[in-house]
Amino acid sequence: MTPMPSLRAPEEIPVSRRPAPPTWVVVALACAGQFLVVLDVSVVNVALPSMRSDLGLSAPGLQWVVNAYTIAFAGFMLLGGRAGDLYGRKRMFLVGLALFTLASLAGGLAQEEWQLLAARAVQGLGAAVLAPSTLTILTSAVPEGPARARAIATWTAVGGGGGAAGGLVGGLLVDGLNWRWVLLINVPVGAVVLAGALCRLAESRVGGGRRLDLPGAVLVTSGLAVLAYGIVQTEAEGWGSAATLVPLSGGAVLIGLFLLVEARTKAPLMPLELFRLRSVSSANVAMFLCGSAMFCMWFFMTLYAQNVLGYTPLEAGLALVPSSLAVILGSKAAPRFLPAVGARNVAVIGTLVAAAGFGWQSTMGADGSYLTAIMFPGILMMLGAGLAATPLAALATSEADAQDAGLVSGLINTSRTMGGSLGLSVMATIAAARTGAGGEESPAALTEGYALVFRTGCGVLLAGAALMWVWLPRKAADRG
Repeated sequence: MTPMPSLRAPEEIPVSRRPAPPTWVVVALACAGQFLVVLDVSVVNVALPSMRSDLGLSAPGLQWVVNAYTIAFAGFMLLGGRAGDLYGRKRMFLVGLALFTLASLAGGLAQEEWQLLAARAVQGLGAAVLAPSTLTILTSAVPEGPARARAIATWTAVGGGGGAAGGLVGGLLVDGLNWRWVLLINVPVGAVVLAGALCRLAESRVGGGRRLDLPGAVLVTSGLAVLAYGIVQTEAEGWGSAATLVPLSGGAVLIGLFLLVEARTKAPLMPLELFRLRSVSSANVAMFLCGSAMFCMWFFMTLYAQNVLGYTPLEAGLALVPSSLAVILGSKAAPRFLPAVGARNVAVIGTLVAAAGFGWQSTMGADGSYLTAIMFPGILMMLGAGLAATPLAALATSEADAQDAGLVSGLINTSRTMGGSLGLSVMATIAAARTGAGGEESPAALTEGYALVFRTGCGVLLAGAALMWVWLPRKAADRG
């Protein structure tokens, strides 16, 4: 029997004598922060046409409503995770949530294109500071063992549910109110979570007098941001254009310089020894691969429902509710299987279930029915995603030292985000190439492009399952 993967609780430096809050309060606050962060990756998609007509957004400006958030989020996440280790997890949770909430207010009240784009970039920065702290606070507060596995499952389910709920929440707000409420809804929710965190969370850190590695922070933040910029440019410019290749190459050079600096500095932002831990390296690569396939599912399912089957935005959001529930069910079910089956095996099984859903979805037709063309394959895809994400998150953070807990939390979030961004860009190129091959965008041609995306995703997930079987540690203690 493979023991439950354990997350090593940080040997924290308490900075407050306030009694520890109830565990359920900590879990609820951490998950609420994670929900807001993930929701805002996708919730604005439905509101884009309304934003364009109201503010007179240009076509590039419309694209950057999404990209500004994604690039800032991906670029600053490692820095946000390390800042939590050094300066306090509660402090960074509050700073990130305050930035996110104020930027949401500014975006909802924006009167010009530049104001909306600036607000979205600050939102992404706040999310990058907030997201790593949510997982670190949770794993620090919940005792090692089954309780912690269940807490991680809840965190994973909430994150998956936030991404899945984006289309539905956006559709309801745009249809019932207007596009501004897609952003303004974050303000009261953020204020409540902020007040709860301020009053109930206990502060801790594992700084030990260490200073932030400023050169490393600048290099990795700029490198990830430039890479993310290059990735999002592919949608408009293609993979072979200078507008894409220059930032991709520049980002790779900056990341290379970052690794050189980290190998030489005495107190690195990211100790490279972390990647010698099998649990850290293998789980992050697996999360990157899974994210590259699974993240695009919501995007292409929504396009298929609207562009081919003729659903309204709200109907498309409602059509994906069973899938949203499936990812929550999978995440919550995973801890029940971990003691008997093992984290590696649960991750592999979940990935194979998702691959089966992708394979089924690739048989879609231009006149597909809801049950067989959306609901059942969507349930399989997201049930598998939930089953896989919980053990991968547990393994990724199980063997890191206490002083690196926030950094590793930021790393697993970065792997998922960058994998999703890269995967969406690659899949969009694949779909466009197949759809445009016949010089038309009829429902049949669109369906062919979308079907090819899901066949490709199925192949990626099968390769990911094989890699997990070979590389993921059989036990959390494996360090080889």
